[in-house]
Amino acid sequence: MNFYLETLQFIVLFVYYFLEWLVFLVVPRRKKNVSGEIVLITGAGSGLGRQLSLKFARLGAIVVLWDINEEGLKETKQLITEEGTARVHYYICDCSKRQDVYRVADRVKKEVGDVTILINNAGIVTGKRFLDCPDSLMEKTLEVNIMAHFWTYKAFLPAMMASNHGHLVCVSSMAGQTGISYIADYCASKFAAIGFAESVNLEIRDMGKTGVKTTIVCPSAMNTGLFDGYNNKWPTLIPSLEPEYVAEQMITAIRQNKEVFILPRFASFALFLKWVTPVKINFLLADYFGNYSSLNDFKSQAKKD
Repeated sequence: MNFYLETLQFIVLFVYYFLEWLVFLVVPRRKKNVSGEIVLITGAGSGLGRQLSLKFARLGAIVVLWDINEEGLKETKQLITEEGTARVHYYICDCSKRQDVYRVADRVKKEVGDVTILINNAGIVTGKRFLDCPDSLMEKTLEVNIMAHFWTYKAFLPAMMASNHGHLVCVSSMAGQTGISYIADYCASKFAAIGFAESVNLEIRDMGKTGVKTTIVCPSAMNTGLFDGYNNKWPTLIPSLEPEYVAEQMITAIRQNKEVFILPRFASFALFLKWVTPVKINFLLADYFGNYSSLNDFKSQAKKD
């Protein structure tokens, strides 16, 4: 295709997709049915992972729970079983270890079947100044928060590609969109998760696998215990989010095949300002929203989401 035809095609599609986006701001997208889908959720033993597990189970999905915390897994499974709404399976897995991910993934394939919705939710944070943070803790943050995504994709994406059916969900963070003091390793891992998910999405599109969808989720701070001591400078403007609410909104976004989902909605405007204003205004925005000092009192050791 020559330059002029391709440019014309680009302009037409640009206008079409922009108008489509405007329409979906007003008209809700249709939600796909997830009943019978095999949904694997990492970090399912507590917090957001537990809420996602419960809600997918209520929608009739076959839920596969992964976590390193066996007690948390048992509690999540018990909550689902008591409702009697779905099949549920749990597996102890250290997502930071590649061979453990592959080993447990093989068990899931044999005992449950091919995963059709993969939600990479597990995450940890150390919450120390960069120069005070031990190397081992920074390495662990990267292993859990980003390298685990590599191994789970390698384990479950081939079957999705073969059937041209599936959904990959990357749970990142607003800390993956903008830097925040005292969690440099966490921010790095969440930025990396977004870049990884976007890159794989482009590969999937280039291969014509339109039935394999992707969603990147970027919530602000949640009340999961992961960020105990977080000082929300403007709680009315950007409130701390409850895991149940985030899970409900996430599942809606997944069922509507949204590529990127940011919570709260106001944060999208803040990101827009970040990218269209000078760097000094970026620093001003960071100070105004508390990115400099919101974690001054955060004294956590490695915590898990």
